[in-house]
Amino acid sequence: MTEHSTLEKLAQALDGYRLAPRLVEQGRVLSVGDGIAWVRGLPSAAMDDLLEFEDGSRGMVFALAKTRVGAILLNETENLTAGTVVHRRGRVLSIPVGDGLLGRVVDPLGNPLDGLDIPACHARLPLDAPSPPIIARDFVQTPLYTGCKIVDTMIPIGRGQRQLLIGDEGTGRSTLALDTVIHQRGQNVFCVYVLIGQKRSTVVSTLETLRQYGAMEYTTVVVGEAFALPGLKFLAPMAGCAIAEYWMRRGRDTLVVYDDLSTHAYTYRELSLLLRRPPGREAYPGDIFYLHSRLLERSTRLAADHGGGSMTALPIVETQQGEIAAYIPTNLISITDGQIYLDRNLFASGFRPAIDIGRSVSRIGGKAQHPRIKEEAGRMKLDYLQFLELEVFTRFGAKLEQTMARKLKRGRVLREILKQDRLHPLPIGFHLAWLIAFNEGLFDEMSQSEVSTWMNRLEGYVRESGLGLEDAREVWLTHLKEWFA
Repeated sequence: MTEHSTLEKLAQALDGYRLAPRLVEQGRVLSVGDGIAWVRGLPSAAMDDLLEFEDGSRGMVFALAKTRVGAILLNETENLTAGTVVHRRGRVLSIPVGDGLLGRVVDPLGNPLDGLDIPACHARLPLDAPSPPIIARDFVQTPLYTGCKIVDTMIPIGRGQRQLLIGDEGTGRSTLALDTVIHQRGQNVFCVYVLIGQKRSTVVSTLETLRQYGAMEYTTVVVGEAFALPGLKFLAPMAGCAIAEYWMRRGRDTLVVYDDLSTHAYTYRELSLLLRRPPGREAYPGDIFYLHSRLLERSTRLAADHGGGSMTALPIVETQQGEIAAYIPTNLISITDGQIYLDRNLFASGFRPAIDIGRSVSRIGGKAQHPRIKEEAGRMKLDYLQFLELEVFTRFGAKLEQTMARKLKRGRVLREILKQDRLHPLPIGFHLAWLIAFNEGLFDEMSQSEVSTWMNRLEGYVRESGLGLEDAREVWLTHLKEWFA
């Protein structure tokens, strides 16, 4: 900032200054520790008010009692002790938003973590805001392609949908989310990836992957690291949502990944217990459901007269030993529009992505799916589910007639087709190609060991052919028969 501009700002501030008495509330810290502070002497404090401590620390009102206020700390200095003077800032917490955040790594307060200058943003939005009313929403009708064979064909996602990624640790939930972000390159979708309570090695690995595939050009990463104050980890998903909400209200399509909301729930439980809130089931506070519902309800498709943008949410939640009926997972299943369940046994058997099709569902994504994909995928999914049932009987050594044996062989070939390497999202035209080829029996005479080679070659052929979803099925079939021959 130049000296001239500084003097101009000072002159403007002095012109607007008026000598008048001012009433200022002043409180004092009663106790501090574990990322929270108890404050006495702020009778007008309200929930989510910002507090400024005399030593330079900042906090946010998180609990109200008769004679004191509980605050979560947003930053803490070594000089913060009992007796420190506290003032109300008179406003709620907000974050800078705008295109200046694209390609940046920030904390939940908008401070840069990538060693670069403060992002050039001219607007701010509150972290916690009401969700759009019903009259401002529109139907989900445009697909959001993930690049995953199973998801794009059998569990489709629409722009504005909330689709839960659920499974045990190490089953590929984050990899599937990263694949989806990487696949948005050239799709005119801005992405926000929120890392909640993750180790620094995980954060670095995620950033390196996004940079390697050129995804940082249209992505903002919000990080609440494992060693950060609990208050920052708690605010991380709200910060990511506010950043995406700015673009959504300006007509852009956005994608937000919350990695993961199990850690977010643990952090909220920790803060609530420290602030003496009554515990409920599994020691979570009674409003844990409301916490996540008010976050995820902000994801929607807006009507044209309200901007016409969309925010698609991919919240991630962890299960223990595949217990899908646990407290937090069931809460999130009831809030979201469907779930993609990743199974540890499938992962261990080598089927990756380890998506359990029987337990996965997309309640509204089918409305946004392209009719050509929907038609072909419906036939394929029926064959696959019949194969899974049939395979159970073969484990007992039952003798099969020739027709059943052919169905079993065809199903095993399909299972090989559905396998996919990590960080290798595929275009939707390729999905249509292999769907038509499978439904027409072009893979039937192929052995399981040959499938991977043929699929790689088919991918190259589809990319070079220039065929798309709008081309007639007969055109696709003619080309595919000639190629397979």
